Amino acid sequence: MKKRLYGIALPVSVLILAFAFAAYAETPGLIKQPIDEHNLATLAGNVRPEAIAANDRGLVPDSMPIEHMLLQLKRSPQQEHVAEAFVDQLHNPQSPNYHKWLTAAEFGQRFGLPQADLNKIQAWLESHGFRVSVYPSGMLMDVSGTAGQVREAFHTEIHNLSVNGTQHIANMSNPRIPAVLEPAVAGVVSLHNFWPKPMYTPRGDYTTVLGGFVYYLVVPGDLAVIYNLNPLFINGLSGTGQTVVVVEDSDIYTSSDWTDFRSTFGLSRFTTGSLVSANPGGCTDPGVNGDDIEAEIDAEYAGSAAPGATIEVASCADTETTFGGLIAITNILNATGTPPSVMSMSYGECEAYNGASANAAFNSTFQQAVMEGVSVFVSSGDATAAGCDRDALTSTHGIGITGWGGTPYNVSVGGTDFADSYLGLNSEYWNSTNTKYDASALSYIPEIPWNDTCGSILLSKYFGYAAPFGVNGFCNSSIGQDFLGTTGGSGGPSACATGTPAIAGVADGTCQGYPKPSWQTGVIGIPNDGVRDTPDVSLFASNGFWGHFYPVCYSDPFGGGVSCAGAPNTWPGYGGTSFSSPIMAGIQAIVNEANGGAQGNPNYVYYKLAATEYGAHGNSKCKSSEGKNAASSCIFYDDAMGDMDVPCTEGISANCYKPSGLYGVLSTSHTAFDPAYASAVGWDFATGIGSVNAKNLVQQWKTAAP
Repeated sequence: MKKRLYGIALPVSVLILAFAFAAYAETPGLIKQPIDEHNLATLAGNVRPEAIAANDRGLVPDSMPIEHMLLQLKRSPQQEHVAEAFVDQLHNPQSPNYHKWLTAAEFGQRFGLPQADLNKIQAWLESHGFRVSVYPSGMLMDVSGTAGQVREAFHTEIHNLSVNGTQHIANMSNPRIPAVLEPAVAGVVSLHNFWPKPMYTPRGDYTTVLGGFVYYLVVPGDLAVIYNLNPLFINGLSGTGQTVVVVEDSDIYTSSDWTDFRSTFGLSRFTTGSLVSANPGGCTDPGVNGDDIEAEIDAEYAGSAAPGATIEVASCADTETTFGGLIAITNILNATGTPPSVMSMSYGECEAYNGASANAAFNSTFQQAVMEGVSVFVSSGDATAAGCDRDALTSTHGIGITGWGGTPYNVSVGGTDFADSYLGLNSEYWNSTNTKYDASALSYIPEIPWNDTCGSILLSKYFGYAAPFGVNGFCNSSIGQDFLGTTGGSGGPSACATGTPAIAGVADGTCQGYPKPSWQTGVIGIPNDGVRDTPDVSLFASNGFWGHFYPVCYSDPFGGGVSCAGAPNTWPGYGGTSFSSPIMAGIQAIVNEANGGAQGNPNYVYYKLAATEYGAHGNSKCKSSEGKNAASSCIFYDDAMGDMDVPCTEGISANCYKPSGLYGVLSTSHTAFDPAYASAVGWDFATGIGSVNAKNLVQQWKTAAP
């Protein structure tokens, strides 16, 4: 496996590289007065809910190194509006700025903080003993020091915590900085080590309760049939010349797993495909750790959709308080030269728990990515609309999404399941024998929202219950309680991107979501709620609930892997939006190949195409339930059957409809059943605008972006 090296220069001097933007006036400074250490401003919304007295095990030593903290900066509201408008211009074929992507240095010169402000902030940090580097973007600083220096400069203590038997460190109060700096500083991105979660879910064994389904593994050849990639491959489009970056905080266990995967499934015939690894910006190599399965999933399935592309595993080690994946993507975007044009991230954290500063960091980073032409794909999550209750038996915190995939600058990729088992139509959609490369899918297959829980109306009906809620409902039955949980494809409105995580019971502010992006319009079903709604698109992501899951060549014995010498049905099996995101990123690599290069944020095109296809009332010919009978011209398949609703108990949330019985279901109302969320005509929170026909998406791309 090759190593890809990035060059990155962090000194402040890189920000003064000349670049002429004659149409724009120089940005005035935001720091107007001398720094007064006695007049402080609080950076609200940056305390983990676990940082409470019951978990507190005392102050960490002042000498503890805190390396590579990230200080997120911010523009004035006026300049932020200019930046947002420029992103729109980059994607508007009628604009003279259309597809005129920026370099990192150009981005910094045009949209970074003024040099005078950068100098003042850097000098203030250095006066407290920190070592500081400024990224070329002019929007982020790399800060290293000690816990004592953090306490002295930011007026918050970092303590040891014990949470459910696991040791952590975290700040116990919101950071405070001199008030004069507050107009230019969004916050410290992370002062804790509660790491984000990879978005994969191990295969479940549901055969006993659901009646013994025949399992049909979903392999690359099946994806090529179901989502119509084969015509692209036949016509020589496979991602050749493109690079798809999968962002990780672990190396893959061995590159031979990737090679064996490709050989087993016939992908090695695409001779331009390759695997490389990188530690962007010279970051510390994380080696192989417990997240190596995520790296395997991302690399293998990005290469399934774009088998002719270069798949780059970009990994950085976590520091004491900063997630390695964020370091990796930041270093890629701030390197000299042109970054790879497609990127996928399969990690996430509840938007409220992520914190205001970390949410601001992802928003700013993905905005920079789009201005450089990079298409960013992010897993929507594996906890349905209960994004703050992952792996719980019930939702107690109400509706929430991941803080990583809800920015206006990324594609949020959700998860579906196949409906053939529910409909009793296995034989219509799967061959009784496999091809040489283990594929057996016969056509596009009807899809439903991925939902492993008793909150599913479809599962309730399958077992003969009229509803999942109520004392006589499915979730309160003896069988239904075998299906308690929150696992499924995720979506919902952004509600806590800024401000304080109110669901954690903190009372020093109010959560606010990202505003509705300019491109999220025109498609029937999009709520008039004023905020960013997720997901945008969805692909199959189930972990075997209705008899289908993904096999992964993963041989790390310490992570539950096995030799790949056996048949794929002996390999570890998984589901999760960790699959749908890199697969969609691979499809985008083919779009880029067919259209001559980087396309920036694909949502501008997705939503235009969907608006045309669905019209004002939906398109019955492109309903996912049509399956193999769907029109051959469909770009998107509109899923309007089922839901991703989950069981709930009231907890501290008002989003639980529980008229009777122990368990209710997640609802936008606690007095009426308004499921969170059902699939519907056009766009919906369960699957976005639906899944894709890759051939038609590639062929019709230019009709929305001529």
